[in-house]
Amino acid sequence: MKKFFIAALTTALLMSCGKGDTEKTMILTGNIKGLKKGTLYLQHIPDSVLVTVDSLSISGDGNFTFKTELDSPEIFYLYLNKKDNNDINDRITFFGEPGSITITTNWNTFDTNVKIEGSETQKKLEEYRKVMSTINLRNMALMQSATNTENPLDSLQLDSIAKVGDKNVQRGYAYALNFALNNSNSYIAPYIALYEVPDANRIYLDSISRSLTPEVADSKYGKALKVFLAQ
Repeated sequence: MKKFFIAALTTALLMSCGKGDTEKTMILTGNIKGLKKGTLYLQHIPDSVLVTVDSLSISGDGNFTFKTELDSPEIFYLYLNKKDNNDINDRITFFGEPGSITITTNWNTFDTNVKIEGSETQKKLEEYRKVMSTINLRNMALMQSATNTENPLDSLQLDSIAKVGDKNVQRGYAYALNFALNNSNSYIAPYIALYEVPDANRIYLDSISRSLTPEVADSKYGKALKVFLAQ
């Protein structure tokens, strides 16, 4: 009888602890290695303004936990105020979604040496950014060559670089559009259309919107894409 009572009590405690969580709850946990003191903010943009969802003061321990409800996956920001009067490298951008997500990083390389687990949409975002980063680096290299004051280029060389740059930009647009079309069952698709290539040809954006699965089309970014196209 005593064993039965203890088992029943344990079950009741477990049920009460998880009572506040629903299928729409995002449970964000993680660790910021080496952080001794600072304030961590969970932020997002519900409409057009950055809003703080929750905050946590950290002192002596880099572990953190945030919980919030969301209807569909969307971009969140983890902002760390290290009280060092330096806002550089203090914000992590990630795709939040219902369920458990873990973020681990270091205090001094907060947004560069970060590992994010538990979000399928985040995996797609990282896959997309990996290719886009090489395209963007190529654009930067071309710009540096064109604006090099130590070894200035003549008009023919500048024209050649401009043509290569245009092709590289077109390559970026083509990759973004194709990635969205090939991942129409992911919440990454409408996000790319809205925030990566919103000035692309309307025909392509409309194709992305029409190709979305019903669940994705009914998400935050899926609905926003429809409104954007309607306007």
